[in-house]
Amino acid sequence: MTPSPFRTIWTSPRETIRRIVANDPEFYVIFLTCLVGIQGSLDRASARSLGDKWPVPFIIGLACTAGPVGSLLSLWLFSHLIRWTGRWLGGTAIREHIRTAIAWGYVPVVFSLPLWIPELALFGSELFTEETPRLDSQPELLISFLAFCAVEVVLGLWALVLFCNTIAEVQGFRSAWAGLGNFCLAVAVVIVPVILLAVTFLALKKP
Repeated sequence: MTPSPFRTIWTSPRETIRRIVANDPEFYVIFLTCLVGIQGSLDRASARSLGDKWPVPFIIGLACTAGPVGSLLSLWLFSHLIRWTGRWLGGTAIREHIRTAIAWGYVPVVFSLPLWIPELALFGSELFTEETPRLDSQPELLISFLAFCAVEVVLGLWALVLFCNTIAEVQGFRSAWAGLGNFCLAVAVVIVPVILLAVTFLALKKP
């Protein structure tokens, strides 16, 4: 019996993604991408303290609807960028396989999504507000909050490790560092032009 990829991806990302790509490159790609979008939307809502102006049910509803759409669009764009910049490093993956690698590389992020259930039960709306009087006045609650944050950080870092390995595997790179380089190049081709435009705009704006 073949072990579940949801289990093997954690410790054997290259072998797992190789097996998925060989059997069904679309396996759970849309599902995982949508869940990552929900998780990312909730994180951004928390970081931006959106609870100061919107009720929690609205924030959750928005994350569950807009999050997947944005995540799918990001997957489409980023797979193009990874494929394009990967060519500079000798990568050979087709875009379909890159999409698979991206989605499965973020499995740890998906597994952090259920943490929102106990977090909402314990911390309520203070997850999304700038002021946190209950957390500030109850040390045991603050310790619990920091513990959840630590778990999410670990899962996020492990997702980066898996992502570099899955990208490296489908691109034909021997090292996960090449996968990281591919990722950095893909980000750079977006970020660098934006920075240059911003600097140019500010320079032209000066009297």
